[in-house]
Amino acid sequence: MYVINDKCVSCGTCADNCPNDAITEGADRYEINQDDCVSCGTCVDNCPNDAIEEQ
Repeated sequence: MYVINDKCVSCGTCADNCPNDAITEGADRYEINQDDCVSCGTCVDNCPNDAIEEQ
C-alpha cells in the first residue's frame, strides 16, 4: 500500500501516470484510493518530490 506524504506539492504527476486512476487531488495534497490502487509503484517512480512511500 502506498501513501502520499507531506512532501507533495500537488503537481499532479502521480495522478497523470497512474494506470488505474487511483489518485485524486485532495484538499492539501493528492490522495491514493486504496480500493483502486494495485501497488504497481508507477506513482513512486514518477514523483519528482519523493512524496509517495510504501506503508
